[in-house]
Amino acid sequence: MFTNSIYFLIILAGGLAVAAPAAAPGPAAEPAHGPAAASAPSLTGFPFTNETLHYAVTWPTGLSLGEAHMSAARSKAAKGAGEQWAFEFALDASVPGFAVADRYHAAASPDLCSAAFDKNITHGSRKTHERIEFDDHAGVARRESLGAGKSDVPISACGRDALTFLYFARRELGQGRVPPPEDVVLGAKYQARLEYTGEQTIKVGNKPSVTDRVVVTVRGPASETSFEMFFARDPARTPLLIRVPLSLGVFSMELSR
Repeated sequence: MFTNSIYFLIILAGGLAVAAPAAAPGPAAEPAHGPAAASAPSLTGFPFTNETLHYAVTWPTGLSLGEAHMSAARSKAAKGAGEQWAFEFALDASVPGFAVADRYHAAASPDLCSAAFDKNITHGSRKTHERIEFDDHAGVARRESLGAGKSDVPISACGRDALTFLYFARRELGQGRVPPPEDVVLGAKYQARLEYTGEQTIKVGNKPSVTDRVVVTVRGPASETSFEMFFARDPARTPLLIRVPLSLGVFSMELSR
């Protein structure tokens, strides 16, 4: 149960501190719905460039379970083929006798199409190292798990891993749009659906923050789960709080300021 709880916190939540103070909130662009989405403004930038975020992961009782770190940087591609995004997510959590240490790294194009995704996870004594190479032209993500063989996952013309999709969703929300349902890859393929529910004031660090509340539904090969994400109304749509309801209660990831 502990492993499953952490697993769902990771999927899209960043499976989910601040290097610089967030921009002062201004008038928030309301995410577009229906016909209005067709006339949504074009992209105006990537405000989360060179960003580092730190989160506290807590039990339903509020006690600390561990911490998570997420970062985004834009740099030259490894083979000199222009620029690319580098996204990282790290989670360290534990209970007596059981530790979790997960590391995820994603490389993506400037338009946030995945190029590669690495997953190194340790859950107790079990370790997994997996790499996925995305080939948009062939429409396939080639997955190789050390010691467990290879497999191919079909993808769209702009396939995305779960971590890259989180940044894509933030970019779209910042432009006043809600991303349509999309298949994302985190080993297996999952469908992610985001529903914008409006403005909500929450407490982060015991201080009230006006946020955009989004309900995320993730459907996998044998399961479906929904959780809440609260995004700051800054240009980067910084994730402030993630709440995942599970059988043990509501687990949370809260931005540490």
